[in-house]
Amino acid sequence: MKVYHGGSVEIIDIDLSRCELYHDFGKGFYVTNIREQAEFWAERKGGDNHPGGHVTEFDFVEAAFEHWNFKALRFEDYSREWLDFVVMNRDRSRPVPAHDYDIVEGPVADDKIAQRARLCVKGIVSRETFLEELKFAKHTHQICFCTHQSLQALEAVRAPARIIIDIDEAVAGSLVNNFGMSEEEAVDHYYASRTYGKLIDESTGLYLRPWREIYDMLLAELKLK
Repeated sequence: MKVYHGGSVEIIDIDLSRCELYHDFGKGFYVTNIREQAEFWAERKGGDNHPGGHVTEFDFVEAAFEHWNFKALRFEDYSREWLDFVVMNRDRSRPVPAHDYDIVEGPVADDKIAQRARLCVKGIVSRETFLEELKFAKHTHQICFCTHQSLQALEAVRAPARIIIDIDEAVAGSLVNNFGMSEEEAVDHYYASRTYGKLIDESTGLYLRPWREIYDMLLAELKLK
């Protein structure tokens, strides 16, 4: 399964000690199989130094839920059991960790839902009313990796192999469209350039830049700008 983490920067190494407390499923590393959801969180967590944030893609071995020696908990949808579990983990008066699961999967308590959950805990909104409201909530998804052992089921899909292909197509296509080159000419110019050499050198980090920036570099190198 492809899963995604939205944050301020790309995740190279997962450090559970840096994860925040009192989230839906407790302290842990969170991913989702909904890319748009990860993009939302990347945008939200990005700041002046990292505008737009970054979405890191992972491969998750789903067999870990059933066939690996992990203690896993899965909620298929919003339910009373899900609500009780989220309330328990968000309760700042409780010691942490509040549970001993390795992996937890289920829907998200976003800002609006979390606010209603707090009212529910205080008795202002009944559990029955809250659960009825959740029937109309937008579909969300998250998996929390709570222990170091559970991270064995998660492997980052490194950007160069995936992203560079997209950049190649965009840059070569722009040479064809903007300068009337044949596809063969565009590819030859591109692959023979110093710009491409820098792009495939992972240490430069150039592959993390927008493709138009790389295209402009190439045009300057080819004196087409």
